[in-house]
Amino acid sequence: MAQTSTRSRSQTAQSKAARAGAQDAIALLKADHREVEDLFEQFEKSRSEDKKAQLAQKICQALKMHTKIEEEIFYPAFLEATGNKDIHHEAEVEHNGAEKLIAEIEKAGPSDDYFDARVKVLSEMIKHHVHEEEKREGMFAEARDSDMDLDALGEQLRARKEELGASDGMDEDTEITFNG
Repeated sequence: MAQTSTRSRSQTAQSKAARAGAQDAIALLKADHREVEDLFEQFEKSRSEDKKAQLAQKICQALKMHTKIEEEIFYPAFLEATGNKDIHHEAEVEHNGAEKLIAEIEKAGPSDDYFDARVKVLSEMIKHHVHEEEKREGMFAEARDSDMDLDALGEQLRARKEELGASDGMDEDTEITFNG
């Protein structure tokens, strides 16, 4: 009997330890936000065209993955749990605008006269979007106040990110060239 009790406690401890390394959905999405903010800051400080090209590509890839997991998993769960169409629709429209600008950045490349301007405008759009999601009465606060299972959603988001990363054959060191 003592052996069973010890085994159960050990399994429970392992299970808690495994969960401790996991992020809930909001923590994962906020980590994405911080990563992209850092990349934009590096882009702004860079004077090298090659470095800017690499950073812009990382920004575009990170944002495409982030918007995809939000649109596929988080936003539908948010809408279902809260019924808040206003916040949901605004976020979707902001994503659509960012996706169009990302496509322009990727198509044009750093030799385009408007390359830096496009990345700057994308940065400003993303700052606004992040603020809207993270503010006190924003999407993330409302999600926390709802009955959404943020731990389970976090796992789904993480798994989808891994799947997307594997499906595009890219890792952080993969260099991508712009068209044009």
